[in-house]
Amino acid sequence: MSVAIVTDSNSGITQKEADRLGITLIPMPFLIDGEEYFEDINLTQEQFYEKLLQGADVSTSQPSISNIVEIWRDLLTKYDEVVHIPMSSGLSASCETATNFAKEFNGKVVVIDNKRISITMKQSVYDALKMAKEGKNASQIKEYLLKTSMNASIYIMLSTLKYLKKGGRITPAAAAIGTLLKIKPVLTIQGDKLDKFGQVITISQGKKKMIDQIVKELETRFSKQVKEGTIKIQMAYTLDIDKCNVFKQEADEALKKFNLKVEAIDPLSLSVSCHIGDGAIAIGCCEYLK
Repeated sequence: MSVAIVTDSNSGITQKEADRLGITLIPMPFLIDGEEYFEDINLTQEQFYEKLLQGADVSTSQPSISNIVEIWRDLLTKYDEVVHIPMSSGLSASCETATNFAKEFNGKVVVIDNKRISITMKQSVYDALKMAKEGKNASQIKEYLLKTSMNASIYIMLSTLKYLKKGGRITPAAAAIGTLLKIKPVLTIQGDKLDKFGQVITISQGKKKMIDQIVKELETRFSKQVKEGTIKIQMAYTLDIDKCNVFKQEADEALKKFNLKVEAIDPLSLSVSCHIGDGAIAIGCCEYLK
């Protein structure tokens, strides 16, 4: 059976890369001063951060489900099945919405709640595409992605509390105190939850905290994957790639004992950046299909 792979831009996959891979990419909408934009469609990363740093009001929205349904219908004229991989249901309602509408397609559209976002979600898309090219059907792809969904971690350090405050994740009072003390939050994404992992004063402290935690997980939680060579380390950033390149060098040094290194550095999707702002750096690891 032929299987089409669909995902959204929360994966960090660009329109250009999606075309090269042969997958369908749904751009996530976001609002800037009330006007709707789509990454890689009518706004670039550079234009987004220019507006953000000028104080524009930014927020996210959900893609039109009617457009998604039309995409599925069109793909089913060329493929036997569609595998749709949205961002984790714990971070957006778009997964549940897609799951409900997929029921109208009598099993030919399979929505997979892979519990991932950004760099780890991107790897899930790569794995799904690899399985589809190997002749696996939608059910087999879903089984693998669900089985490995929780075998992933992301740690991210923010340079500002402004956008967490705006999104209601921290109180204005906490944001004011944190800003006064120059506290930088370190967050973690484990499955479908975004949680506080710690807080630091300096960038160096934050980078060390994240690297130490990744090393700890490679030694314990992911020791089996390290042994089998099925673990991948990736990084992401908002706006400042130079800071992330330095972070990579530091992480690579710590990863030598596992015979691993950071394999990719990607800009975070703009729909994610709306919630965390500029100057963030992240490191993640996940199991992948070798």
